[in-house]
Amino acid sequence: MSEIKLENVTYTYGAKTPFEKRAVDGISLTFEDGKITGLIGHTGSGKSTLVQMLNGLLKPDSGHIYLGGADIWAEPKKLRLVRFRVGLVMQYPEYQLFDETVRADIAFGPKNMGLSPEEIDERVIESARFAGVDEKLLDKSPFELSGGQKRRAAIAGVMAMRPEALVLDEPAAGLDPAGRDAILSGIRTYSEKTGATVIIVSHSMEDMAVYCDDIAVLADGKLKMKGTREEVFRRRDELLAVGLGVPMITDIACELMTLGVALGGDIYTVGGVADAICDSAAANGGENR
Repeated sequence: MSEIKLENVTYTYGAKTPFEKRAVDGISLTFEDGKITGLIGHTGSGKSTLVQMLNGLLKPDSGHIYLGGADIWAEPKKLRLVRFRVGLVMQYPEYQLFDETVRADIAFGPKNMGLSPEEIDERVIESARFAGVDEKLLDKSPFELSGGQKRRAAIAGVMAMRPEALVLDEPAAGLDPAGRDAILSGIRTYSEKTGATVIIVSHSMEDMAVYCDDIAVLADGKLKMKGTREEVFRRRDELLAVGLGVPMITDIACELMTLGVALGGDIYTVGGVADAICDSAAANGGENR
């Protein structure tokens, strides 16, 4: 069971100094077992701080974080095991590559877990496939790879530990559309094949609409809303009020609805909106065409 539950969690930087800032303020939130949840919010909303608490890199000032029903801070000496169970991919993870070959870099985590050479090899191949790393690249230096290939290799290194929960902070930042889609598609495949809980921090509403099941919205360190993609993106005005947006196609759909076009279902992807328009037209005898 890989559900992660936060219960009234608070974290403050620079406590009791003139620079005190509460980055996470009393958040209660559940990342459901086996689902992909997008975590969105403007810069400074608390997203990165929150994800660093999920595997114990940061300890909350107050509140509890549960992994599979157990408080991760109940036994601090066992946090190392929590970090194998909750894999965290920070922003621009390619800068953390260091070994002589891509294979050795991906194998670093499984080696630290004390696995046999045979199982390490199996995990390297498996995670490379999930992350979209061509096997021909495994024996190259990571520094010979392109930016997108490095990013995929770094993500594969975390996947190789087979974490029950995979947390990624802006995994597609700075990549071209093809590179972004390749990485996010691989993450979705990983979730589907392994049943892992996945949390993706991103500023791209389009990516959230395509790849996530649920979305949680943070603003000023607080949880503003959480729901399915449809539930969250239908609250466009509330998202705009906290400095966020919605996918461009959702903007178009919302404008159509203000003009009296009744649209139901998926209004956050191009295909979904096209289907909704056709359904609306059919229901009205074609008068909306």
